Amino acid sequence: MKLLFERSVSGRGMNYLPKADTGNRMPDEKYLRKSRLHLPEISEVDLGRHYTELAKQTHGVNDGFYPLGSCTMKYNPRINEEIASLEGFTQIHPLQPAESVQGAMEVLYKTEELLCRITGMDALTFEPAAGAHGEYTGLLLIRKYHQERGDSERNVIIVPDSAHGTNPASAVMAGFKVVNIPSNENGGVDLEALRNAVGKDTAGLMLTNPNTLGLFDPNILEITKIIHEAGGLCYYDGANLNAIMGRVRPGDMGFDCVHLNLHKTFATPHGGGGPGSGPVGCKEFLRKYLPCHMVEKKGGSYVFSDPEKSLGQVRTYYGNFLVVVKALSYILTLGKEGIREASGKAVLNANYMMHRLKDHYHVAYDQTCMHEFVLCLEDLKKETGVSAMDIAKGSLDYGIHPPTMYFPLIVHEALMFEPTETESREVIDEAVKIYLDLFEKAHDDPEYLHGAPHHCPIGRPDETKAAREPVLKYSFDE
Repeated sequence: MKLLFERSVSGRGMNYLPKADTGNRMPDEKYLRKSRLHLPEISEVDLGRHYTELAKQTHGVNDGFYPLGSCTMKYNPRINEEIASLEGFTQIHPLQPAESVQGAMEVLYKTEELLCRITGMDALTFEPAAGAHGEYTGLLLIRKYHQERGDSERNVIIVPDSAHGTNPASAVMAGFKVVNIPSNENGGVDLEALRNAVGKDTAGLMLTNPNTLGLFDPNILEITKIIHEAGGLCYYDGANLNAIMGRVRPGDMGFDCVHLNLHKTFATPHGGGGPGSGPVGCKEFLRKYLPCHMVEKKGGSYVFSDPEKSLGQVRTYYGNFLVVVKALSYILTLGKEGIREASGKAVLNANYMMHRLKDHYHVAYDQTCMHEFVLCLEDLKKETGVSAMDIAKGSLDYGIHPPTMYFPLIVHEALMFEPTETESREVIDEAVKIYLDLFEKAHDDPEYLHGAPHHCPIGRPDETKAAREPVLKYSFDE
């Protein structure tokens, strides 16, 4: 399709804005451009057609099956968007006096209360802008805790090999060294390796449970006990909370702090750059280190307060507020039983799909999974030459979005599926049929899959060249 610049015709346009009644005021000459500003000149109807065509070429959860791994690309009920668009939320300013935004402060207070109840934490901040930012904030809490106790030698964070890539990155950014722990034969943490890794330098452990293989670690209480006995703290990566919310609480597993992804688990649109929200919750003994601007209720009204030994602000103002509004709407709509039902259906859908595929594809860890499972296509590639990438690209021709590819890194030729709770059995059955068809095509016509997709706006690009020589701007003919 043509770009707006290619549709542009000199002198063509539309006029929506009224003429200014204040006159034209130009900045100082030194601030003015010396060359013409390139803007497309286009009619309203052509502009509308352009964006409609773009929308048709974009696949989202509203278009079809979207099993996009740990990102929890789940359906986001429209009512949450309606609530977040109310003027009382959108037309306020973060510098308004607290007494003039009591409704917004109640949202923060109530959401904190509910999320603490879901996670087993005692306090929570909404400042972090996304999951990795939440990781960083949680690690700052751990660092401040050890510093206050004079444990300056505790500078090591232990991270399993099945962790999200942001975990070790966040630990390094927070000033820690990272020690990697291997998985055992069942996909969980190797306890013996963990015992050998802890010591006087152990600051804490970062863990996702269920992990990126979609497996709930049966030794979780022993894992957190080992860390605590070594003098460290336990951090919970909440990226996979969608599998256990309403059923198991990180606080009851022995975790001291946790981040959540409101833009994943609690039904706020995710993808395309945001916005996100990665609130961090903690146990009571860490509350005094939380970022500024906590909301308290005093004398029937809400006020802001700063924790006693706050680590300061990690983001301007109070985080991405409207994402919190959507999360609260989601939680209140579902209620206690609905939250529990959502996690149960997510687990049911993942196990159903895995069992439908396991007789053809090799399941990396053939056991009951949680919200997601991972296929290993290493044998298929050896037999047919068809890779996980080929299968993923081939699925595009069937009108469904590919699963996560080549993650986690400990599984070769990995495809990770997460159908989420909102998919019906009929949709999953259709998706299973597609992947079975792709399995047969891998054996019967591998060359076809090497060139897939064949029926999409963009075919198979040279991804190495695209990464190394990206074309990021339009070149004008002067």
